[in-house]
Amino acid sequence: MEKRGNKKIFIGTVVSDKMDKTVVVLVERLTQHPIYKKYIKKRKKFMAHDPKNMCGIGDKVKIIESRPLSRRKRWQVIEILEKGKLLSKVKEEKST
Repeated sequence: MEKRGNKKIFIGTVVSDKMDKTVVVLVERLTQHPIYKKYIKKRKKFMAHDPKNMCGIGDKVKIIESRPLSRRKRWQVIEILEKGKLLSKVKEEKST
């Protein structure tokens, strides 16, 4: 990939892969409350482009900001960091 400006990169978990070439990624981050100084877990869902349909539910993925690909899709999956453990167990049970 060529470098063009500063693009945001997040790491999150795939929560849905039912669409064709699209996955929904849940990104969690900790932010500190400005007054009470307590850490709050913030969650946001992003729709990301997965051109080869490689991602499954539970996978840990890295996504990068990109041009608008559809109405809600503005992110692309760069790489799969870790495969989901839950999905692999379900596939093994179905095969036996």
